[in-house]
Formats: sequence, C-alpha cells, structure tokens
Amino acid sequence: MQTTDIERDVREFVIQHFLSGDAGKLRADGSLLGDVIDSMGVITLVAYVQEHFGITVKDDEVLPSNLDTIANLAAFVERKIGA
Repeated sequence: MQTTDIERDVREFVIQHFLSGDAGKLRADGSLLGDVIDSMGVITLVAYVQEHFGITVKDDEVLPSNLDTIANLAAFVERKIGA
C-alpha cells in the first residue's frame, strides 16, 4: 500500500468520524490533535489504524510526531507496514 492510499483512507476516516462528513474543516497539514481529535478520539483513531491496516501500535508510539497530521500518520503506518 502506498502513502497516498494510506493518506486517502485515513483522511476519509477522520472526515466521517470526527468532522461529521465536512471535509472543509480538515486543513491539508493542520494538526489533528486537539483541533480535530480529542484524547478519546486518539484511541478511536489508533484502533482504526490497527484494524484497517493490520498493524500494532504500541503505547510508546502514540506520540504527536506519529499522529499529529494526516501526512505524519500515513508515514507512520507505512513504516509499520514495511517493518
């Protein structure tokens, strides 16, 4: 799976589950954490990523650097898939 496919899937999930389908509220490189997703939402997002992409996200990997933007999250998932 390529980064663009991962980004598309994650973007669609975030828009549907956290923005009530309003894609206009999601900025290209805007922060997800705090602005779009609260602490409980992080749990939902991590569960989705694990199930959808078949990866395991360890507790010490739940960091802003991995989850802060769609691009960072896609890069993180791609690294996990390739590992």
